[in-house]
Amino acid sequence: MKKRFKLEDLDCAACAAKMEAAIQKIAGVESATVSFLMQKLTIEAQEADFPRILDEAKRVCAKVEPD
Repeated sequence: MKKRFKLEDLDCAACAAKMEAAIQKIAGVESATVSFLMQKLTIEAQEADFPRILDEAKRVCAKVEPD
């Protein structure tokens, strides 16, 4: 299943690339893309894994872009 999320205050293309790379390494993630221009995160994974993956993705994003 593929889900899209709106990102807020993402102001660095390099940070977006770091987030994308880190989220792709989360167990259960089939694919992940971060669009700096569109301010969107797209994650593809099994639906049952999404709650855990989202928690980990939030932590990853907070480390890269604390704002």
